[in-house]
Amino acid sequence: MLSRRTLLKTTAASAVALAARSLPARAANAPGVTATEIKIGQTMPYSGPASAYGAIGKAELAYFKKINDEGGINGRKINLLSVDDGYSPPKTVEQTRKLVEQDEVAFIFQSLGTPSNSAIQKYLNDKKVPQLFVATGATKWADPKHFPWTMGWQPNYQTEAHIYAKQLLANKPNAKAGILYQNDDFGKDYIIGLKDALGAKYKAMVIAEASYETSDPTVDSQVVSLQGAGADTFFNITTPKFAAQAIRKAFDIGWKPTQYLTNVSISVGSVL
Repeated sequence: MLSRRTLLKTTAASAVALAARSLPARAANAPGVTATEIKIGQTMPYSGPASAYGAIGKAELAYFKKINDEGGINGRKINLLSVDDGYSPPKTVEQTRKLVEQDEVAFIFQSLGTPSNSAIQKYLNDKKVPQLFVATGATKWADPKHFPWTMGWQPNYQTEAHIYAKQLLANKPNAKAGILYQNDDFGKDYIIGLKDALGAKYKAMVIAEASYETSDPTVDSQVVSLQGAGADTFFNITTPKFAAQAIRKAFDIGWKPTQYLTNVSISVGSVL
């Protein structure tokens, strides 16, 4: 399995490769591209409920600095404008419009978050501004017919859910599962994946579902309700802040289910 470090490195390297293809003859006419610079934009949750992901933006800034310190790409330096959107879709829209209309970036690179990217997808496609290597695994990014300027990157959440379901069926076919999920396309993609893979067994095996909003202060009550339903298996479909809360609350109330933690929240440093 690819590590997140490897994914990060290859994502940034791919962006560099695409940028390198900008021909000198076209530089004067391409937004964000000059003879000495390639300007790209990004929104990241450096604050707010998903601020743990801010480490990704910082790492990408460091990587592009390394490239620039080594001479850039064909004489051009990569200028990544990475701005905070607080994991708030309205703020993402505001920041992205500024990046496109005022800063005139060549493209948007790996902006993070399913709700955040959903808020800007139509705008960027209408403007014909590339929305490259979207930092979310929602299946909706693979829709070139309707959104040809959007390109996903990481394995999608439904596929990940299929893997968990197959593992559950093989190892714990009589499980009583409870699901905690974020109430947006991020969380719902996992629900769809589990339903696809479990098929007719979904209703029998999943005995409780509980959702949360990113504005919720905690998910304590949801975890208590899943335990109260009698679940012995816990699908923890959450972003880092809420994953940490759920793990802690389960410990505090003495609930010890088999727990499936999504790939977006497996960082030891920011969650465990």
